[in-house]
Amino acid sequence: MSSEFSDTIEQFLDRFRAAWDAGDARAYAAQFTEDATYVTWRGDPLVGREAIERMHDEVFTRWSPGSKMRVSAVKAKTLGSNSCVVLTAGGLVENSPPDFDKMQTFALVQSDGRWLCAAFQNTAMSEQAKSAYNSAADKSASS
Repeated sequence: MSSEFSDTIEQFLDRFRAAWDAGDARAYAAQFTEDATYVTWRGDPLVGREAIERMHDEVFTRWSPGSKMRVSAVKAKTLGSNSCVVLTAGGLVENSPPDFDKMQTFALVQSDGRWLCAAFQNTAMSEQAKSAYNSAADKSASS
């Protein structure tokens, strides 16, 4: 990665989470490339930043207003000098700390000195995965 590039995966995830927590569809969509692909947890595909913003405007105003996000990197793999894949555990909740209930895959690329998401897949966790990730999170929170 170039010496001009200093953004970290955690900084990207922090921006991603902060935009969600603020209910800001434009800031949320700004974390994606113009031509990004986004597969929702229900399996609905979105193509392009504009579609991601439009869908999330409805999510934030109609379906999940006030919801908060929890997202934690599980594994990251560099694909080249300016791209990587990140596996995360994530979850949403309204008015209380969220449990992990989704596995997410981000394909990130460098753009203007920061990471942007070019492709995103969000999948509901199995009960076994929920138990494992939430138990591990509970243990690290109490230590």
